[in-house]
Amino acid sequence: MQLFYQEHIRPEDKNIVFTKDESRHIAKVLRKQEGDILHVTNGKGYLFIAEILQASSSQCLASIQETKQETPKPYGLHLAVAPTKMNDRFEWFLEKATEIGIDSITPILCDHSERKRIKPERYERVLQSAMKQSLHYRLPQLNPLISFSEFVEKNAGENCFIAHCEETNKKLLSKSIPLQQNYTLLIGPEGDFSTSEIELALEKKFLPVSLGNTRLRTETAAIVAAHTFAMLHES
Repeated sequence: MQLFYQEHIRPEDKNIVFTKDESRHIAKVLRKQEGDILHVTNGKGYLFIAEILQASSSQCLASIQETKQETPKPYGLHLAVAPTKMNDRFEWFLEKATEIGIDSITPILCDHSERKRIKPERYERVLQSAMKQSLHYRLPQLNPLISFSEFVEKNAGENCFIAHCEETNKKLLSKSIPLQQNYTLLIGPEGDFSTSEIELALEKKFLPVSLGNTRLRTETAAIVAAHTFAMLHES
């Protein structure tokens, strides 16, 4: 099955008018014709099965034949991750986290961050592509870049964790997760969080956790964490 993405579709809609770029892809690249069936999501948990009424590279129009709603995951995961120095590594994280299943991503600016600018439009395209490829119907929310301290101040609460490399008293993440809750996890930059950042997070009741005995790259740590949450909720 090939999945298309159109964020503007509502569950009560009867027709889909595709954007110019998607119309060109459908009609010119894929050579779809009137009568062909398309599978489309709005990235909000819905799948629309639609029949093409008009196939043109300037505008494609389809009639919705069936609407299905995806069963939500039994948990919510928000990862706050420091963007990596090499941009392609952060994009790899975005792609794989979307495939595994994640709800929200916030790039955070830390004391040891080497990348201080991001490309949100490019990151959105990576997320959309990964969602379609993996046949998910929910697009992760990408939040604006924010400083570590501001994020911690705004997001402190229950089931908040910080994964860091300092030799302190930490529990394994897999042993720290109460099931079927909403979670927030902080993943630091290549140089790890600074001591002052760790202290601030602990002061705000973030729980210190370990992802295992090996020292992981930022993007690897984020994927290990996302997979840990997913596996613990497998029925």
